[in-house]
Amino acid sequence: MSVATTTTSVTRVLKVWSRAALHPLFLVVPLILIVSIPAADAFLPPDIHLAHLLVVATAVTAMGAGPRPTALIGGLAILALIAAGAERRTLGTESVLVELASLTVLSALLFAFTHLRDRHQRELSRARTVSDTAQRVVLRPLPRQAGPVSLAAEYHSAEADTYLGGDLYAAARTSDSTRLIMGDVRGKGLASISDTAIVLGAFRAAAHRRIPLTELVAYLEDAVRWGLAEFSECQPDAAERFVTAVVLDIPDDEPVVHMISCGHPPPLLLRRATVTALQVSEPAPPLGLGAMSDDTYTAATSPFHEGDRILLYTDGVTETRDDAGTFYPLAERLARWVDHAPGPLLKQITADLRAYAGGLLDDDMAMMIAQRGQASAAA
Repeated sequence: MSVATTTTSVTRVLKVWSRAALHPLFLVVPLILIVSIPAADAFLPPDIHLAHLLVVATAVTAMGAGPRPTALIGGLAILALIAAGAERRTLGTESVLVELASLTVLSALLFAFTHLRDRHQRELSRARTVSDTAQRVVLRPLPRQAGPVSLAAEYHSAEADTYLGGDLYAAARTSDSTRLIMGDVRGKGLASISDTAIVLGAFRAAAHRRIPLTELVAYLEDAVRWGLAEFSECQPDAAERFVTAVVLDIPDDEPVVHMISCGHPPPLLLRRATVTALQVSEPAPPLGLGAMSDDTYTAATSPFHEGDRILLYTDGVTETRDDAGTFYPLAERLARWVDHAPGPLLKQITADLRAYAGGLLDDDMAMMIAQRGQASAAA
């Protein structure tokens, strides 16, 4: 084999090892130690010995690099220790032999540790990918435009590294209208995902049909009640579970919005510089508790003109507290940003919520804005 071929092979191996490191410093610093410690050892008095510090090089590499760089640095550290012992003519002494054996064993253990750590990280990464994909299938991204209605949404889960929790939203098109749902499952985080999936699945199955809004909500009630009953045997609190929701129907050719509220916070209508809560005269019980009423629903109708916007939200927004325990004044804050486009407006509210709560949002939170007409991209 030629020198050039050998050099190329070594270069390729070093590139593979270097790519396995999380940061160049986890290779550069150990290499500096491997070179400098034996060099300094050669100039020190016989009673001062630094070569045992070579163990630091392997330990530093294992902190931030994979098994291949750890094996490389461990091997170089062992060679450096041998070279330092030979230079001082102490290679055969008991002290150096113990150091050499200790460094060899430690390097082998650190190699095994980094191998297991990398394998677990790969498994965790695959699990997160599957989880994120599954969650995004349940809570699908909203289209920017649904007929004449522009849409934007913002979501925050109470549990870290989780995309979906107990809040939900969705949009669906019929042949002549846009239908929206915003809901809040009792509970929060991963434990409420099954109920979230039941509501969203039922909404997507029926919302595109040309049935009255009252029939759609009745269908959602039946689906939620059936779904909760199905899980009642394995989940003893099923009788106490429910979903608050507000369901909207926005006709394409009529400047109104039809709404049924099932125990959910009232949407806010933004018209020019005013913010108004859309109240319903006959609110319905939360989904899953329809047996408490006669299962009849009445839709409220409100004007919804070109340029008007409706903000739907969950109580994770309005029940956010500051240091004094005061709830977040959503309508009051919203009046400051009525000139923002839907997307930037939701980003502004989210940032303001975090600042209001001191940087920590400990509940699921969802918001959705529907604007009649085309939304501008700028704030």
